[in-house]
Amino acid sequence: MKPNSITRWALDGSSLLKVYRTITPHERRRREVQALEIAAGWGLAVPSVLATGEHRDRPWAVLGAVPGKPCSIRTTGGVQEFVRHVITAAGQLHHGVADMPAGPGWRWHTGDALGSNRGFLLAQLTGRCRELPWWHDLEDALEQYEEVPTVYLHGDLKPEHLLVDGSRLHLVDLEASGRGPAMSDHADAVFHALRDLIYTAATPRRLPIGTVSQLGSPGAVLAWRLALWLDRRRSGDIHLIPARDLYQLAAEDDPAAACEQLAQHVSLLRTAGVPR
Repeated sequence: MKPNSITRWALDGSSLLKVYRTITPHERRRREVQALEIAAGWGLAVPSVLATGEHRDRPWAVLGAVPGKPCSIRTTGGVQEFVRHVITAAGQLHHGVADMPAGPGWRWHTGDALGSNRGFLLAQLTGRCRELPWWHDLEDALEQYEEVPTVYLHGDLKPEHLLVDGSRLHLVDLEASGRGPAMSDHADAVFHALRDLIYTAATPRRLPIGTVSQLGSPGAVLAWRLALWLDRRRSGDIHLIPARDLYQLAAEDDPAAACEQLAQHVSLLRTAGVPR
């Protein structure tokens, strides 16, 4: 059971029932099903879509089970392997989007707002962020992504969404899939790795910054990912990051230095009681 979904396994383990709930459940089901069908057409190792439906206003999908175990980042070797798998997954997923603007999901629908890479990232933050003193600085920092290619995104790359079966990598949980700059997937992976390590009692000085920074995420996109995390927590958590700190992170172009700053901020926010 997760905040936005409930998953039940078939007795024989061959499939699972995923019930989408809370935040835009129908849209999340649509995004995941379409992304899985497209990815399967590319020959990628993803769950098959066996059935979809709705019960009492709750959309659901039955997905075929895939083998493998989630990536583990409990050791230095595990973090190195996770970074390698993220690079592999990005290489498989980040096809250029032809004749479609940036936006949620892997298919553009008539009536969807036309979006840019920067607009796609900023649209994931709630309206309250626009009133905060760092908003325009973040908006300016993300302008660099207007000129980069728009690609297909997983949207939530983290250790538990990459299943390893021997030499084969399976991708799961594509409900946050979208079209935007490739670096946003890298930022997801960096953020989840550092946050998970920090919340399991690792101190910033002992974090594998050099390894994680190989994903090449500069400060602008990490500042966006930090703000997105806080915006999705409790209503007051978004105010816990000073505008000066977010500005400094967004202005950092060196991936290693940006990762180090991100780790320091997450560590302080953990101490302040922000939930994981």
